[in-house]
Amino acid sequence: MNEELSAFFDVPVGTMMLAIAFPAILLPTPNRLITNRWITIQQWLIQLIMKQLLSIHNTKGLSWSLMLITLTLFIGLTNLLGLLPYSFAPTTQLTVNLSMAIPLWTGTVVLGFRYKTKMSLAHLLPQGTPTFLIPMIIIIETISLLIRPVTLAVRLTANITAGHLLIHLTGVATLTLPTIHSMTITVTFVTVILLTILELAVALIQAYVFALLISLYLHESA
Repeated sequence: MNEELSAFFDVPVGTMMLAIAFPAILLPTPNRLITNRWITIQQWLIQLIMKQLLSIHNTKGLSWSLMLITLTLFIGLTNLLGLLPYSFAPTTQLTVNLSMAIPLWTGTVVLGFRYKTKMSLAHLLPQGTPTFLIPMIIIIETISLLIRPVTLAVRLTANITAGHLLIHLTGVATLTLPTIHSMTITVTFVTVILLTILELAVALIQAYVFALLISLYLHESA
């Protein structure tokens, strides 16, 4: 059991690169005037996600639509990839999530100080703060700003890893418990099915939450 759990986190670099590149195969570029059902569903889904992510932005903020929709689809598909048998989800690795969160967060901070310098600095000191609390509030707000990429990455990693581990442990129990009592196989099998459905929802929701938070940071900055 311990060896199986350690192998869950020990993934070769080549396998990780293949897993990261895999979502691009699932999103073919339409090159026909009359598209098939898969392309139609794909376009409808993209339009729905864009409408939700860009509802808070003005005309200038629409320029981020391509980046946000690409980010959402990439994270969502890589999350779902981990639910396939003998596969691996890159988003279970903190380093992969940090490599997405840190550049995106850095971009929002740079844009904020470039285009909204006064407003960006004002976020560090809320209006009406008592004078004797100003140094402490500035330190707290600065720390909260600096840990944003860490919270983005840790939230995604923890939610995806916890779900996959829970399914893995329940699946092992499904194979082990019937040797103890035959009635337990029905309970554990139904539990695995319900956990898989739950993890499907979590995989899509976490992709949307990640992109939505980046969209909110951009809205504050640009």
